[in-house]
Amino acid sequence: MAQSSSKSGRPQTTTIRTERVDQLIASARKSREERMVGYRERSLAIHPWVCARCGRAFVRENLSELTVHHKDHNHDNNPNDGSNWENLCLYCHDNEHSRYEEHWASGSGSDREDPSGSVATHNPFADLKALLERKKS
Repeated sequence: MAQSSSKSGRPQTTTIRTERVDQLIASARKSREERMVGYRERSLAIHPWVCARCGRAFVRENLSELTVHHKDHNHDNNPNDGSNWENLCLYCHDNEHSRYEEHWASGSGSDREDPSGSVATHNPFADLKALLERKKS
């Protein structure tokens, strides 16, 4: 690659390379933001605004504290039905990832499964239908 000098005496190839790297970084960030907004918005539309672990309810004012967790820890696995997502509050989400990292750090991780070997047992909506029917009468 030939290097031509600009008026400042610097080679222009450095400027071209820097611009190209900046373009690639900007493109990657934009792609990530689109992907993140896409599945977050879909999960918030599909699932209730309640933490699937602790049951904490959210409203528009504190919705930024509700995160979308990928159950299989694969952020590229985003089925439209939301089956790989669960909404978790910041605290439960951090706890889930800490447990996952500790599991892998201990050397006991042989695949990308839940370290506890089970899914969350708390279901904040388990009796919702009965509660709604009782409220109607």
